[in-house]
Amino acid sequence: MTNPPDELTNLEIAVIGMAGRFPGAPDCTRLWETVLAGRERITRIRSDGPGHVAAWGRLDDIDRFDAAYFGYSPRDAALLDPQQRIFLEVAQHALEHAGHHNGGRARVGVYAGSSISTYLLRNLLGGTTNAGYGELIIANDKDMLASRVSYHLNLTGPSVAVQTACSTSLVAVHMAGQALLAGECEIAIAGGVSVQPPQGGYHPEPGGVLSPRGVCRPFDATADGMVPGSGTAAVVLKPLIDAVRDRDTVYAVLAATAVNNDGGDKVGFTAPRIDGQAEMIRTAQRLAGIDVTRIRYVEAHGTATPLGDPIEVAALTRAFRAATDRTGFCALGSVKALIGHLDAAAGVTGLIKTVLALRAGVLPPSPYLGTINPELSLADSPFYLPRAPQPWPGDGPRVAAVSSIGMGGTNAHAILRQAPVPPAPVGRRRRWHAVAVSARSRKALDRMRADLADRLTPGADLADVAFTLQTGRPRNAYRAVVVAQDPAGAVEALRNGGRQAHEPPGDVPVMFLFPGQGAQRPRMGHGLYQSEPVFRAAVDEVAGLARAHGVPLLELLFDDTPKAAARLTDTKIAQPALFAVEYALARLLNSWGIRPAAMLGHSVGEYVAAALAGTFSLADAVALVVTRGRLMAGLRPGTMLAVAVAADELPTLPAGVWLAADNAPGSCVVAGEPGPVDAYAQQLARDAVPTRRLAVSHAFHTPMVAPALTELAEAVSAVQARPPEVPFVSCRTGRWITAAEATDPGYWAGQAADPVRFRPGLRTLPDGILLEVGPGTGLVGFVTDRTALPTLGRSAPGAEPDGEEKALVTALGRLWLAGAAIDWTTFHGRTAGRVALPGYPFASDRHWVAPGLHSEAPRPAGSDPVDLSADSDLADLRAASADDVTVRLRRVFAELLGIAEVGDHDDFFELGGTSFLATRVVAVVNDEFAVRLTSGDLFDAPTVDTLAERVWRQLTEGDDELLEEIRRLSPQEVRAALETVGTPGDRPLGPASRPPECPERHLGDDDGRG
Repeated sequence: MTNPPDELTNLEIAVIGMAGRFPGAPDCTRLWETVLAGRERITRIRSDGPGHVAAWGRLDDIDRFDAAYFGYSPRDAALLDPQQRIFLEVAQHALEHAGHHNGGRARVGVYAGSSISTYLLRNLLGGTTNAGYGELIIANDKDMLASRVSYHLNLTGPSVAVQTACSTSLVAVHMAGQALLAGECEIAIAGGVSVQPPQGGYHPEPGGVLSPRGVCRPFDATADGMVPGSGTAAVVLKPLIDAVRDRDTVYAVLAATAVNNDGGDKVGFTAPRIDGQAEMIRTAQRLAGIDVTRIRYVEAHGTATPLGDPIEVAALTRAFRAATDRTGFCALGSVKALIGHLDAAAGVTGLIKTVLALRAGVLPPSPYLGTINPELSLADSPFYLPRAPQPWPGDGPRVAAVSSIGMGGTNAHAILRQAPVPPAPVGRRRRWHAVAVSARSRKALDRMRADLADRLTPGADLADVAFTLQTGRPRNAYRAVVVAQDPAGAVEALRNGGRQAHEPPGDVPVMFLFPGQGAQRPRMGHGLYQSEPVFRAAVDEVAGLARAHGVPLLELLFDDTPKAAARLTDTKIAQPALFAVEYALARLLNSWGIRPAAMLGHSVGEYVAAALAGTFSLADAVALVVTRGRLMAGLRPGTMLAVAVAADELPTLPAGVWLAADNAPGSCVVAGEPGPVDAYAQQLARDAVPTRRLAVSHAFHTPMVAPALTELAEAVSAVQARPPEVPFVSCRTGRWITAAEATDPGYWAGQAADPVRFRPGLRTLPDGILLEVGPGTGLVGFVTDRTALPTLGRSAPGAEPDGEEKALVTALGRLWLAGAAIDWTTFHGRTAGRVALPGYPFASDRHWVAPGLHSEAPRPAGSDPVDLSADSDLADLRAASADDVTVRLRRVFAELLGIAEVGDHDDFFELGGTSFLATRVVAVVNDEFAVRLTSGDLFDAPTVDTLAERVWRQLTEGDDELLEEIRRLSPQEVRAALETVGTPGDRPLGPASRPPECPERHLGDDDGRG
């Protein structure tokens, strides 16, 4: 058992996420499997000659990258150092593993380093890439690694490139922890990457650090050096006290880290030093405040060099001896034996191995060992080397350590302890959950659904899964959502596809629709009243106000007896009851961040809109609705008839029958005296027009309500009405309500008598999502031309104990699917936490420049010169020339972006163009056509066709006199003139002289100036 949350200090750092790619292990789970099995993952191939050791910790698919996901053109992706490409994807997967890839909501820092870019030195600089030196440096220099991650993942904390040779990534962990403790960021990514093509082996030097045998055997008597490897890893860190508060999954705790340098008191720059290492280890132990005898495992640097291993063990022993004389209580290991030395990624890889060992409670084995190196003197040290996995010894929280030693003397050491027991959920957990996934392509979305379905086990906590996806992943254009109450239901729905949509990733506005009388049903809102405190509080508030006016709402709303159900149809009760439920639903949605951009209420539903807009205070609105219901109930009986035709297509209305509502193109309502309405219904039946009698007792929105209007106007005059703070559409006019109308008692009196103009009102509302905030689906049924969603639907009362919760969660899922912004954190409260889920399925496309070769995109179709026929006149010549500009611009875009086909309307920046490449495009275009464009022209006109217009405009400026001259020539003379200077496909269009600022250059040349 570890410290309970209330005893946590603010000086410890939680490891809340991790990701990596390692030789023979594409992720951290496979790495742990490799460690437990003790399986060596060094790749061996045929040697290419004497002195060549054909062994390498090989990383697969270093030539692959999801360029489109990160906005790179194929050409730019091929120029990018594979280390930066791979680390970018791994950094995102680490954030996703932590449940915090949320697009900039927290200040996230990045601390990372890489090895030298052999791709730049070997593949790019020796060939022709159509790239300038500056562009190559930006794509490959170590300084760009951390900033590139921050840019593409929209991270706003410090972004620091760390370079301390082999200890780089563990030093990055130390620096990230210090930044978190200093408050410079709230979350930090720390890691490293080393990918050094070619991965085909090496030539060891006599007395060097590389093994002549091609094996890495740390602490073994036969150890003769290390084997290089390629790999990358990153961890996500957060102050422990914050991680526990936020219910993050904590995999281990960094109790302390320390960094130092050996200084100059050693035999050479690259030599290690016992004193320096021991001092660093002891510093970390003191900072951690942990009894060193509790440290039961040390992941050593362990390079298997004859000099390095004995010095490292001696330094560890000296540090431990400062606190204890015990021997043989702490296991020792080094992951380099299995995957090679990952250089800048070595330290964080060892850290991840140790985190996984702490979490599993297993001491990692070193099964490769033969005879232990006698120079280590292990028998007299605190250390031993387990050859098989062992259960973690001792009682209490597990504690381990990690060392990383950098060539040049920068040393790093970390003390880790077992994660604390997570706090129990606080508050009631919902039974239904919206499991939402999104991607940037249909193919990736299908893969995400399949991956998630494969990962969900019967014991998974679906609330945690839903919360992680809702709050820890960005919302991309391709989306799917399923609503389930257990993992099995979620898996089945995910495999079947669920609801899917393709929407822009930006927030889409939501408009609230409030239904009128007739939508009420017995026990409406009862499920939410029991489960949602915000809804219950709002209903109670309205019910308390209504009781002061003699209406016992609570007793009638949730009573399922026939008598109570019958009273709910009484207008005096129905209108206040609908108001209470709709108002409470709106407040519940508001609490989850769903606030209307505009509103439209149908009949009495407009009073809910007015209350939410601030036109009436809640107390005044309730008083008015109660008064309105009482006055309507006192009118003489009437009949209302729904008719399945548009209001303007109704047969002539007889006396005593009026239009009461214009609802939709195929739906309206008429009302009036019972006799005339019945006769009209029979007439419509003879004409095969469907009708339906509404379950109401009065002819609302007709002249039959006139006796109630004076008293209703007086009631409105008695309250203080204000201009609306949130816009809403008048159901009386179908237009935006004005401040004068909203505050005019006469308007509200007329609103009860005039027909409801719902169809025009819908047309007035702006584009966005329409949400019916009420107990039914009547209003969304009137919408045919855009997204309209019910909040609760028409679930029968008593059908499911949590039917309203399911309906509401389904509505939220569909809102998310359609692009609405939802505050899922508030929705869940402290009832759910973040858990590890599958990362984004990046596309694996090849982007590579072979050494000494020119990487060139295929020539686009249609790039041949324009053929001018013998009978072309001047208009044909000008049209042909303008078309040629477009054709040749398509070729320029294609070649510089590395894309085979470019369309006339394709946007340079959407194709992956960058501001850096834009300057080159403009230079090539100026050279190709002898014009004077600037980079601003490309930003203003980024498509082929719009840029072609600018080019053609410059080419034809001031040529009116020349064109008039040409008009006097015969077609034969025109052709002769063109043959003299060449056709548009043979030479640049426009003046023969070049602007002085455009040097001679052709597409594909590179003079080193970029």
